[in-house]
Amino acid sequence: MNLERRGLVVVVAVLLVSAVLGGIYGPNVRATTASADDYQTAVRDFTRVLNVVQNNYADTVDVDKAVYQGAIPGMLRMLDPHSSFFDAKQFSLLREDQQGKYYGVGMIVAPRENHTVVMAPYAGAPAYNAGIRPGDVIVKVDDKSTDGLSTSEVADMLKGPKGTVVKITISREGYSELLVFTVTRDEIPRHSVDVTFLLKPGIGYIRLSGFNETTDREIADSLKQLNASSLDGLILDMRGNPGGLLNEAVAVGDMFLDKNQLIVSHHGRTSPERRYYALRGNQGVTVPLVILVNNNSASATEIVSGAVQDHDRGLIVGETTFGKGLVQTVTALSENTGLALTTARYYTPSGRLIQRDYKSVSLYEYHYERKVPDHPTEVKLTDSGRQVTGGGGITPDIAVAAPKLTKFEQLLYRDDVFFPAETGVGGFTRFYLGAKPAITKDFEADDNVMRVFREYFSCPPSASRKGSRYCWKPIRKCRRLSKRFRRRGRSIRMPRRSWRSARAGQSSSRKGHSQGTFSILARGVASRLCRDGCCAPTCLRAVERVLASTCAFAKIDTLLVGE
Repeated sequence: MNLERRGLVVVVAVLLVSAVLGGIYGPNVRATTASADDYQTAVRDFTRVLNVVQNNYADTVDVDKAVYQGAIPGMLRMLDPHSSFFDAKQFSLLREDQQGKYYGVGMIVAPRENHTVVMAPYAGAPAYNAGIRPGDVIVKVDDKSTDGLSTSEVADMLKGPKGTVVKITISREGYSELLVFTVTRDEIPRHSVDVTFLLKPGIGYIRLSGFNETTDREIADSLKQLNASSLDGLILDMRGNPGGLLNEAVAVGDMFLDKNQLIVSHHGRTSPERRYYALRGNQGVTVPLVILVNNNSASATEIVSGAVQDHDRGLIVGETTFGKGLVQTVTALSENTGLALTTARYYTPSGRLIQRDYKSVSLYEYHYERKVPDHPTEVKLTDSGRQVTGGGGITPDIAVAAPKLTKFEQLLYRDDVFFPAETGVGGFTRFYLGAKPAITKDFEADDNVMRVFREYFSCPPSASRKGSRYCWKPIRKCRRLSKRFRRRGRSIRMPRRSWRSARAGQSSSRKGHSQGTFSILARGVASRLCRDGCCAPTCLRAVERVLASTCAFAKIDTLLVGE
């Protein structure tokens, strides 16, 4: 099949599916002669335009790119921000996310300075067991250089059938020679529950990062692990959770609500209303519940949060959520492509539509500015009669804004001294570990660590650091800040509560090194800096802001438990 015909087939398939699912042709559901004529005319016009472009454009036309990345996405953007087309590769990745597993070596990689860098291996995965760690630069895969390859191409090379072997050549800071790891591929689970532990006696903590086909089972296992019926309180952390499968959101809601309580409903132009109820219920487990959310919590997260809030089952704490109340139906198309088309809107048990306005704002404003409406479009009542609003996400019962970074903290992030996300490490961590120190669970940011940290700032040329290659970029700021670092020389431990929580997170984490040795190193240094007077006077808060994601446990302890 030639490229033009293949592109046309996919466009026709998208149009057909959109028409069948009710995404395009107005309020009349019945197929009329006029709508059929419009459809045929649209296909003929598109064919003519594509043919003219292919035959007359100044350069050679990549038809796949023109159709997959241009024509189809452009059409879908006219509908709403969440209807999407997936080419074969994107559709395969989508299915991996939904299924919660794939076959490979088990690590997160990302581009950095024209290289593919390991952000974090998954704990227990083949890459983790082989000794690959965050910050490693992938130089070769099976003796094939990664120069000129995109990160997605390198990731594809690392995947393969279970039991096959791949040789990964790594460049690691502090090591003069390249390191070669022979790794046997295996099934890599994509857990939606990151960590589960007791924040303090009687207070359980579960961090849920997504909703895939294994979420129901993972939450059930976590509740069993915590012995939920004996808890005094439970924190379900869904900050940054973008959502996922609707049926898994219903299953999670089912675990916390009473039997036969409404969880969510949805209906659209061509789909009748469907209501989802708690079939099993919480089985008598009514532990006090707090759900943490922020403005990156969306979709399935909002279904669970909305149900808990409407039935007064628990408190929602944090920021107003994203506001995605559209339901997408995913359909497989020809050429291994796929279509996620909005077919309905979902409503919380009180009847709230959570979807934010997207018709009167640009796509950029919708995704990145996320303005909360000045006046709610809906006001509903919970089971106990409390007022709740719709039309702009889930408004928390207790609003807690994300802490703002100080200029000093922004400087540390911007210049890669510390890394601002859970996965990955900053420049200082790579530099420090490059000296091959012994790191144990009893690690402290003592005088020696602080000496190395000052050395990292002062940027003296040395063979091991290849001149100033790994130096902190703003040299003048380095010198000025270095003076501020010359403070008391005593050894200072991390706050006991932060350390206990950090150890708990390390032992329970499924995300690999990012919450283990590497973040403990960064937390210890940040804590010591603040105690030495380099950060804001509110020391513990400053430490938590410097590494908000990896200090999440201590932060929740301070914020909600009040200890």
